[in-house]
Amino acid sequence: MKLLIASDIHGAADWCERLMAAVDAEKPERVLLLGDLLYHGPRNDLPPDYAPKRVIEMLNGIKDQVICVRGNCEAEVDQMVLDFPCMADYSVLWDPDCANPATGGRGRELFLTHGHVWGPGIHNSVDKMPQLPAGAAMVYGHTHKKVNQESATHPGIWCFNPGSVGIPKDGTHSYGLYEDGTFRHVELG
Repeated sequence: MKLLIASDIHGAADWCERLMAAVDAEKPERVLLLGDLLYHGPRNDLPPDYAPKRVIEMLNGIKDQVICVRGNCEAEVDQMVLDFPCMADYSVLWDPDCANPATGGRGRELFLTHGHVWGPGIHNSVDKMPQLPAGAAMVYGHTHKKVNQESATHPGIWCFNPGSVGIPKDGTHSYGLYEDGTFRHVELG
């Protein structure tokens, strides 16, 4: 299973274009979008390449690959222009092929969320962890900072944040890849 994971585009069209090139190059089975796709939000400056209509067109072009969750900047109007569901607070994926050392078996749950309703409490994500099985992964955005580590406060749960495509707060525009049970970060140009 190969998944491309992106969050916090915030209407940054030039960076979204680079993300679409990565989708073409990586050829993932699914593209996981973790919210805050179109609007920059009241706490962020307007990205220099802010063009949400261009972002809408690009994301709708991959609609059959997308699994998306709602960020704190999504509104009903976003659902009106996007051709895939984007208003759920979370989604759950199951990787049946992943070896799970926590259980001694196979399979891993991936809990997808934005980080403002559910989150591991790293950086400024909320610390509200759902009940997850041993070896699960909390995959979230919201903080605009990359994370790839086991939770210190929730042992046995892996935490992955791909960083931000459009407005990174750690200096690098990025996305994530999940393949063969492993997460990694990839910088966009």
